[in-house]
Amino acid sequence: MNREQKRAMQKAGQLNEDGSQKAPTRERKAAPAQSVKSDRAKPAQFVREVRAELRKVTWPTRDEVIRLSIVVLVTLVIFTALVFALDTVFAEFFRSLLSTGRET
Repeated sequence: MNREQKRAMQKAGQLNEDGSQKAPTRERKAAPAQSVKSDRAKPAQFVREVRAELRKVTWPTRDEVIRLSIVVLVTLVIFTALVFALDTVFAEFFRSLLSTGRET
């Protein structure tokens, strides 16, 4: 559940005190009127939350970035050569197929 969903569920009263979801009930309550401005996080709060999320990211090391970049480039070269070879083979096949009926 992301931050926005959690805030919306808190406002709708669908979360317990500890932040876990309440069990669904059969009775339906009217949703409280929500103002658009109150749903938005203040810029300072947004920046704090972004920084907190970025601390959780596992950043690759320099060696990993170099190694994976080389893998991507080698794969790109191999697939480019494969597509070129298939294109050449099919072009020659259709060229020979179309030229068998003609005399040049």
